[in-house]
Amino acid sequence: MKRRKLKPYVLPTLMILAITSIIFGTAMISNTLKEDKPEETPSSYVTNTILEEEEPVINETKTMINPYTDTSVTIGKSYYDYKADAATQEKSIIYHDNTYMQNSGTDFISENVFDVVAVLDGSVTDVKEDETLGKVVEIKHDNGYISIYQSLSEVTVKKGDMITQGQVIGKSGTNELDKDMGNHLHFELYVNGQVVDPTLYLNKEVQTSENKE
Repeated sequence: MKRRKLKPYVLPTLMILAITSIIFGTAMISNTLKEDKPEETPSSYVTNTILEEEEPVINETKTMINPYTDTSVTIGKSYYDYKADAATQEKSIIYHDNTYMQNSGTDFISENVFDVVAVLDGSVTDVKEDETLGKVVEIKHDNGYISIYQSLSEVTVKKGDMITQGQVIGKSGTNELDKDMGNHLHFELYVNGQVVDPTLYLNKEVQTSENKE
């Protein structure tokens, strides 16, 4: 068999055709990739900014109830009010052991022994028996409220107990300080460490808790 020789102009022509095909193919692939590529969306960045979620401060209120449930209970001696008239102040004086004292609470009386209840939710911070005041229970509530129950004949709670509003904590009784009053409850209320007139808060809405940040 005879080998055929390519003419001198044939080889350069083939090379040109090959190069042209490669360039054309590359261009077609490039255009296809550009068409298929999704459009870029601009990115947004937060710089030097810290976003903090803040909880709104919510003040919760609750009605402070009477420290008793017996409807026969009445006020025997009121809180001593420095702004009251002389006649009213005179009725709020306690006389004991040849000494006159201003009443620092409200005395609730009844002929019959009655249940004494917590005026708000709280925790018992003290339970004691005093020779002059009788059995005493102290309860700490939210937002600086402290209620004190004196002249109890019985106590049904102990220090550290968590108390719910209206829970029976004891029974009324007598003591040496207010012996002439007979069966009664001496009730005191403190707000942020300051003794106040309980009747200004009983059966009224008081701020009991606060959600802080």
